[in-house]
Amino acid sequence: MKENESNQRKLAVLIDADNTPARIVNGLLAEIAKYGIASVKRIYGDWTNPHLKGWKDALLEYSIIPIQQFGYTVGKNATDTAMIIDAMDLLYTERFDGFCIVSSDSDFTSLAARIREAGLMVYGFGEVKTPRPFVVACDKFIYTEILREDETNETQERKTTAILKQDTKLVTLLRFAVEDSADDTGWAYLGNVGQNIAKRDPAFDSRNYGHKKLGELIDATDLFTKEERVLNNSPGKLLYYKDKRKRR
Repeated sequence: MKENESNQRKLAVLIDADNTPARIVNGLLAEIAKYGIASVKRIYGDWTNPHLKGWKDALLEYSIIPIQQFGYTVGKNATDTAMIIDAMDLLYTERFDGFCIVSSDSDFTSLAARIREAGLMVYGFGEVKTPRPFVVACDKFIYTEILREDETNETQERKTTAILKQDTKLVTLLRFAVEDSADDTGWAYLGNVGQNIAKRDPAFDSRNYGHKKLGELIDATDLFTKEERVLNNSPGKLLYYKDKRKRR
């Protein structure tokens, strides 16, 4: 699917208010807009609870529909249950191209897997503490720490080349992605590298390392040679990368 087509995807956005800080709302909706149109925006929680006041102030401004869920039973999460039921109802309408599930709770793992089985995209949003099973059940997972505008944190700090090279998981991921995307000469187109990374790790995001774009992060590792190419009928330059360990 082309980029302009992907931006027109109709998305259902379901937010777990009990598990998501209100201060990310602006960054959250801006991020969702990159993937499609938020045709439905619902947020779930016990609105009699004072700790949801931050979300109450944002509902009208961002046109988010609140769904009331009373906590009748201690130890039972009525919010999660309501979100799952609504998600399945929306799935069966066949009106959507994808779902955005906003929560750091692992209870949505099976839901994400079921939606993907139906052939729809699943975008997960949650804090770094989100259990891995929910993260990998999504097509893409975005850590909400990078969406906060009111504070700085370690997630957003730009990592130095030395630190990046010591990150074994990152180095391995980048090298495998470049290798899997490379042609017979060893050069890999950046767009293909990004696609291979997404397949291997749905939670990967260059912003987690302080870099807005994947190419900037790859450059910062100093592990790859970069080549800019201008192709016929191409409006700009295309970036290609090659592992420096490979002979020319």
